[in-house]
Amino acid sequence: MSGLVHTEDATMINGAPPASNGHLHTYRTQGHLVLEFRGAIDISAALDMAPALDAHTERPALTAIIDLTPVDFFDCSGLRLLCRARRRILEHGGQLQLVCAHPLTLHILRVTGLLPVFDPVPCLADALGQPDAEAG
Repeated sequence: MSGLVHTEDATMINGAPPASNGHLHTYRTQGHLVLEFRGAIDISAALDMAPALDAHTERPALTAIIDLTPVDFFDCSGLRLLCRARRRILEHGGQLQLVCAHPLTLHILRVTGLLPVFDPVPCLADALGQPDAEAG
């Protein structure tokens, strides 16, 4: 992770410390809850991740970022998780930003018509509204 992002290690999320399992790591930074998906997001991973993702997306007025940067495989199970998280966050009056630059994952979003719905940005700094450290 670049120096642009300050992780607040001790920040509580839903009354618990930041959580991590094999496929989902959560933490707070700059007023955002970051839900970082990791590894191969397939049916097995989706089943593992769903309860924690649901717990995090039930809070009212949540400002969340789903970061797919550490994902190396993403199928329709992952797409289902994204759609479910987005629906839950918006139903509770929150906001969601997606971070994704992987060409195959962007292709899945494009062919399903969901690219404009999620309108992903290529890096976490962009999602946090920070200027790109490598620009200019």
